[in-house]
Amino acid sequence: MNWGDATQMALPFNPEYGLIAVFCVVLVQQLGAPLPVLPVMLFAGAQSARDPFYGIYALALAIVASTLGSLPWFLAGQRFGHRALKFTCKVSLSPDSCVRQTETVFERHGALTLLISKFVPGLAHVTPPLAGAFGFRLPSFLFFNAVGAVLWAGAGLILGLFFYAEIDSLLGQFVAFGGHALAALALLVVTYAAYRWIVRRRFLKSLQASRIEVAELQEMIGRGDAPIVLDVRSRTHRKLDGRMIPGAQALDLDDLESPLAQISADRDVVVYCACPNDATAVKVAILLKRRGIRHVRPLAGGIDAWTRAGLMTERQPL
Repeated sequence: MNWGDATQMALPFNPEYGLIAVFCVVLVQQLGAPLPVLPVMLFAGAQSARDPFYGIYALALAIVASTLGSLPWFLAGQRFGHRALKFTCKVSLSPDSCVRQTETVFERHGALTLLISKFVPGLAHVTPPLAGAFGFRLPSFLFFNAVGAVLWAGAGLILGLFFYAEIDSLLGQFVAFGGHALAALALLVVTYAAYRWIVRRRFLKSLQASRIEVAELQEMIGRGDAPIVLDVRSRTHRKLDGRMIPGAQALDLDDLESPLAQISADRDVVVYCACPNDATAVKVAILLKRRGIRHVRPLAGGIDAWTRAGLMTERQPL
């Protein structure tokens, strides 16, 4: 069976509808749905072996869809700052540490992060709001996001072009199995989503640790217990937010040795962050316990819980 016959029989990959599929799948995926885009781009690339203009149209539609899907998140980041980042992780299937990881990458590479983010699951959904929160101007974001979309979508199209014969054969087998093939494809998509959900649940289970509530920490400070309070948010997050619990020490995860060496094993230590499920704070608390610091607990709800309780904060030192 040749490519023309196969595509005429397989409606989802028919050239007449394939470009619509490219636009819709890329748009929905960039809005936050855990949909795999690569298969659609591969089939579009294979079709461009017969019609070079098809690949050009597919690339253009992917860029437009990527821009339309990323722009609302960028604008949300501009308006709501780090709160938009937390919401992004809550609605995705990515582990809750995606905010911290993306902030770290952004600190090191700046705008270049937009060029590579679409290749990394989870990173693509957090980078646009982070760019908005970090003060990127709209023209700069649109430019770098578009270049990233060209690299990302172009890679899939080129792979499809190189392996068009194999894709032709695969599509022929897909058509031969008819409804069974569609059911198998649906099963693969459901399996992928289920796998991501299981990974997330296992991650959340690993974060189970005794936490200290805001009221208890306030009471300890009021009694003069002088607990060591560690702010383990990224430098980017502290800069964007500006709030700190009074007396807290900023702790960067890439420079732990010197600060941790100064903490005695019998001191009370409280660790806080501003990420979903206190993910970073829990990880640091586990690390401190492994180093022999016995009385260490994450602050439930982090800096946001402290602020909601109406307690005083201080500004991040410049």
